Amino acid sequence: MAKKTIKVPKVVDGVPMGEVEIEVDDTAGATWGPNDKHRLLNSYLERVDGPAKATGTAMYTQDVRPAGMLFGRFLMSPYAHARIKKFDPAPAMKIKGVKVVLPVVQVGGEVRFEGQPIAAVAAETPELAEDAVNAIAIDYDVLPHAVTAEDAQKPGAPVVAAPARGGGGGGGRGRGANQGDPKTVADALATCDAVIEAEYRTPILHHCCLETHSLVADYHGGDTATVYCSTQGTFSVMQDAARELGVQQNKLTSIVQNMGGGFGSKFGVGIAGMWACKLAKAVGAPVKMALSRREEFLAAGNGPGSIQKFKAGASKDGTLVAMDVTQHALPGIGGGNLAPQPYQYTAKTVYRQSTPINTNEDSSVALRAPGHPQANFAMESLMDELAYKIGMDPVEFRKKNANNEAWHRQLDRGAQAIGWANRNPTPGGGKGPLKRGMGCGIGAWGGGGSRSCVVDVTIGQDGSVSVAVGSQDLGTGTRTYVRAIVAEELGLEMTDIAEKIGNSNYGNANASGGSTTAASLAPAVKDAVYQARINMAARVSQLIGAKPEEVIFDKRQISGNGKSLPWKQACAALPTGGLQSRGEWKPGLSGNGAHGASFAEVEVDIETGKVRVTKMCHVQDSACRSIARRWKARSTAA
Repeated sequence: MAKKTIKVPKVVDGVPMGEVEIEVDDTAGATWGPNDKHRLLNSYLERVDGPAKATGTAMYTQDVRPAGMLFGRFLMSPYAHARIKKFDPAPAMKIKGVKVVLPVVQVGGEVRFEGQPIAAVAAETPELAEDAVNAIAIDYDVLPHAVTAEDAQKPGAPVVAAPARGGGGGGGRGRGANQGDPKTVADALATCDAVIEAEYRTPILHHCCLETHSLVADYHGGDTATVYCSTQGTFSVMQDAARELGVQQNKLTSIVQNMGGGFGSKFGVGIAGMWACKLAKAVGAPVKMALSRREEFLAAGNGPGSIQKFKAGASKDGTLVAMDVTQHALPGIGGGNLAPQPYQYTAKTVYRQSTPINTNEDSSVALRAPGHPQANFAMESLMDELAYKIGMDPVEFRKKNANNEAWHRQLDRGAQAIGWANRNPTPGGGKGPLKRGMGCGIGAWGGGGSRSCVVDVTIGQDGSVSVAVGSQDLGTGTRTYVRAIVAEELGLEMTDIAEKIGNSNYGNANASGGSTTAASLAPAVKDAVYQARINMAARVSQLIGAKPEEVIFDKRQISGNGKSLPWKQACAALPTGGLQSRGEWKPGLSGNGAHGASFAEVEVDIETGKVRVTKMCHVQDSACRSIARRWKARSTAA
């Protein structure tokens, strides 16, 4: 079979890592067909999991309670930096119902942020676990610390990042990366008609998932185990969980029935999952470790803050000539980076310095396009400053320096929709305390699909249809579109399909990050059900006297050559075991990359500081046409 090479996105724990080339079969197979010819797809669909979630019957990790389950709890550091001088679990172990106390940090070891786990306990009830935590006898030697970027940069500031993590270069600064030539940029700035020096900051953010980090390790000793985990990857937790429980990975089952948010923070087992497994291994019984809301804020990771300093210049014709930028990610005790400047725009010459500033706070982890919103905010702010200084319309200035025609069209369309021409062009202008202004910005993201999902479609002799894949549903509609694709292909209704997902005993699937889930999974579902339809057509065609390619699946009927059979009657002719087909991702069934432009009108009361968004408009690539059409219809009906 002929082969061809294509590029697909590479994403690690939600962080885009460029593209890789893979070899695929050069075949013509399933296609989605015209958008306006679909019966279910490309239309409004009610979420199939909506009723269970609305009524509270949907099972989440924190709802799971196997027989004999114990409850885990952490003793957490009250200090940003300290050394453990004394640790005595004996008082905690004297409490009836407390089964085990395990040190997370040994005596003589250091804790490096407030909330860092020091010990893990397991007890018969959450209250007993909390009592045990409070009963542990512990002494600290409090050490110098820095919890703000300003403190970390002061002369003589404590070194926060360990040398092995890339720190130790003085204060809280880790090693950085430089790009470009500073002298070339300085010379170019000297030729500019307008030069801006500015600093933009974004705070450290928290994911604030409605379901905190949690894992139930259903383990009773022996060589098998099941873990229920609130995770973005059914398969991404298996290696670590198996190691901590001391079982082989092929004898561990990972289950994600539903999960309440991740946003980049839940790719691995995490600190809660790791110690749930350790506790279960120690006692030979199931253990649930679910972080409290306070623990979640302190020890579940953060999205990095940033400090970005610019010296940038433009010519009167709107060309972005030169930029000298220093970017500091604020990743706590971990590593962190920001998307490079000038982000989505082009400049003739750029010198960029990138250095993390470490502080005694929990490590940053992926959060919704890691490092991109921070870079985007700073760059769009700078673009406004420069446009005003050279007296150019901010929309036209952006078009001048954005090299993709999609953005040009989107900026024009958005400006027309929001009434950009009627805006107050002078920042802060107008009479009275209420000041209105309009702003705009552009964005892009990669995403896309790759070979990672294995999907099985089974048609039973009784007419039942199931589709199985291990992929998790983060609440983004995976269950719904998996059903819809199968129902569409077989001419059935969504209620006729049973989806089986979120279990590592089903086919492999990628973790949900980097906008790759639907683009990887949907083509594999399409491939599986396409093969099922072809196989079904080959069998049924003999019953109705038609050629296989003439067989039509529609309205729960299979027809051809002027004859038809009800779906269930046709299925009765299948073998006892039914019909099964397996699908994988195929090129051509998903795209990658998206562009967009946003506009907002904002009102600020300069006397009280109250801010009110009065208008908002976003223009997106055509992938969102059906959504726009649906909302337009709703608005018209209203």
